[in-house]
Amino acid sequence: MKPMAPMKPLDFGPAWWPKELGQPASSGRQNEIGYAFFPEQRRLAIRRGQTVTVHDSGDHQIGGVQAQGGSLRFTSQSGEVRVEELPQVG
Repeated sequence: MKPMAPMKPLDFGPAWWPKELGQPASSGRQNEIGYAFFPEQRRLAIRRGQTVTVHDSGDHQIGGVQAQGGSLRFTSQSGEVRVEELPQVG
């Protein structure tokens, strides 16, 4: 019996957020909306279809994500935050 081969790393495809943001602390998708959180840069990137927007996350330490009715809501240390409440930058 051969030893089990190591697992290959997961491949989530190419990065869709602006390169200058680097690697996100967390990223994912909910109902066809992608998100990537960059706490050091205080930025949150959102992808809807082929459109990417970048938002100032301020002092929020974004955790849980919920998609509802085409909108994303995040949980932070300050409670629930809608993406629309975060200023868009760039």
